[in-house]
Amino acid sequence: MAEIQYYGTGRRKTSTARVYLRPGSGDVQVNRKPFDRYFPNETLRMIIRQPLQLTETINKFDLLINVTGGGPAGQAGAIRHGITRALLEFNADLRSTLKQARLITRDPRIKERKKYGQKGARKRFQFSKR
Repeated sequence: MAEIQYYGTGRRKTSTARVYLRPGSGDVQVNRKPFDRYFPNETLRMIIRQPLQLTETINKFDLLINVTGGGPAGQAGAIRHGITRALLEFNADLRSTLKQARLITRDPRIKERKKYGQKGARKRFQFSKR
């Protein structure tokens, strides 16, 4: 018997997450590590669990997640986006609940590039009149 699996790609800042939802008991693995070890910060764990709690599917799926790029906050956001997309693949009726919580939209904010002849994206070198 082929195991049923739902897939979603999530992105945030420079992070990309590939999320696989499989029917199970709520086991979560991120880059082959236990969820609590990969994300020791409770706030980030809460962000990741958000779509599952809203749709009341927290203990219905095992999550297998591969995430690359960025830092912990960007990775958490990418995982949340990926879980949302995988849940939509599982059941399209959840769309209104997830849309109301603003989880479907990809957050477009990324770091602004540094400009030449300047210290940063917006910061300038100190001006000297004389």
